[in-house]
Amino acid sequence: MAARTFLVTGGAGFIGSNVAEALVRRGDRVRVLDNFCTGKQQNLKAAGDVELIEGDLRDPDTVARAVRGVEGVFHQAALRSVPRSVDDPTSTNDVNVGGTLTLLVACREDGVRRVVYASSSSAYGDDPTLPKVETLPSNPISPYAVAKLAAEHYCRTFARLYGLETVSLRYFNVFGPRQDPKGAYAAVIPAWIASLLEGQPVFINGDGETSRDFCHVLNVVQANVLAACRPMPESTHRVYNVAVGERTTLNQLYELIQGSLAALDVPGHVKSARPTYRDFRAGDVRHSLADTAAARQDLGYAPTHDVQRGMRETIAWYLQDYRKRQAKAG
Repeated sequence: MAARTFLVTGGAGFIGSNVAEALVRRGDRVRVLDNFCTGKQQNLKAAGDVELIEGDLRDPDTVARAVRGVEGVFHQAALRSVPRSVDDPTSTNDVNVGGTLTLLVACREDGVRRVVYASSSSAYGDDPTLPKVETLPSNPISPYAVAKLAAEHYCRTFARLYGLETVSLRYFNVFGPRQDPKGAYAAVIPAWIASLLEGQPVFINGDGETSRDFCHVLNVVQANVLAACRPMPESTHRVYNVAVGERTTLNQLYELIQGSLAALDVPGHVKSARPTYRDFRAGDVRHSLADTAAARQDLGYAPTHDVQRGMRETIAWYLQDYRKRQAKAG
């Protein structure tokens, strides 16, 4: 099969770089669009031989250049994080909605075949129904969730009006190598691993019984590649959950991370570390669990990493990175 050319927006980020790396390994040509607002050069180096266009998703000329001649787009670029959106809803909307619209217009103009859009389970909001099925009504409770859902609707509209094939993948709490552990909006798993290794306090928002369907990044990569390459009816839009279908509370997650690290050759304080509980966080849903039957049936999605396997591989990566930094520092 001849090599195909794909664009990965946000390809220097955590998920985007993992998608780009998988495409390079398949033998595809990969172009990355990133402004390095949150992406990193080292992620791009790890992805392999890719073409980089440095620029903003909201700039029509830059985006038009990025989509030129590509068969498909993996749209990973976004301002992520519910708390960030609560603090700054305007920027979240500008990038996640305005940037997506700019991309879709450019894809329509250039005749791109398909766009795979990185959506979010946050679109379901606080509906108590579990597991979450794609046919459930949406009830977003944060600006981030509103923006992700709005971009989904743009994808659906462009499919109906212009014949652009679009697939929205609703990610459930992705984790894995290259996820940034630092900053005010760091995701819980890398933040906790880093805090434990460095002897810093670990904070749990609420009582720790909040639960999530944690999904390793390689499951997400698999879903993206399948969504881009599987045949689908013309002029249609599909929405699929991407997760494992298992629920883990924050208390269970902490015990898994702390116990896994304590069993390894790591700083001694890890074994005696205990979490600090604080108030629930605004915009967070209480429980999240995915029904992945549609993705399994339509795409052939078959997650390879449950939470335990994913955590083992993730901790091994962060521990190796921690030791490298320690050696360099001293």
